[in-house]
Amino acid sequence: MSDLAGKKIAILATNGFEQSELDVPHAALKKAGAIVEIVSPEQGEIKGWDQKDWGRPVKVDRALDQARADDYDAIVLPGGQMNPDTLRGNDKALALIKSFFEQGKVVAAVCHAPWLLIDTGIAKGRRLTSYKTIKQDMINAGAQWEDSEVVTDKGVVTSRNPNDLPAFVAKIIEEVNEGRHERRAA
Repeated sequence: MSDLAGKKIAILATNGFEQSELDVPHAALKKAGAIVEIVSPEQGEIKGWDQKDWGRPVKVDRALDQARADDYDAIVLPGGQMNPDTLRGNDKALALIKSFFEQGKVVAAVCHAPWLLIDTGIAKGRRLTSYKTIKQDMINAGAQWEDSEVVTDKGVVTSRNPNDLPAFVAKIIEEVNEGRHERRAA
């Protein structure tokens, strides 16, 4: 089932997100019927990074200060290097991600965004994947790292790079339709 009518999904990002890793899930999740909001510590617009240069701006729908996991069914974390590296230094961003996880909601991270799963403590003991250059970071944080286009561990969805986006989005839709996920501490 791919119909996400009545579901609400947050995409947490700041300047420097990988353009396709925000745009593709945003469009696909909306097409599946979800309400999708861009949540950011920035106001107005944030600018993507499109492979080798600055990309297009994206409108921010909700300030990070006003976002609560209670209001959503899932959170999507686009990668790029700058975006997750900036967000991992933001305590409010980490608290929001962790609250999704604690409520058994879908947490989806692609490329370098699994760094955020390290800083929230989510990575430890979980099956995950990520961009190849942060593989060792994931292993050092206690993750069971796999080289697969999409890896799911009780509602935590991870993918490696933009080429994996079709599988990533399909798995997010599947996991959101499953509902809450039982999780035990690692």
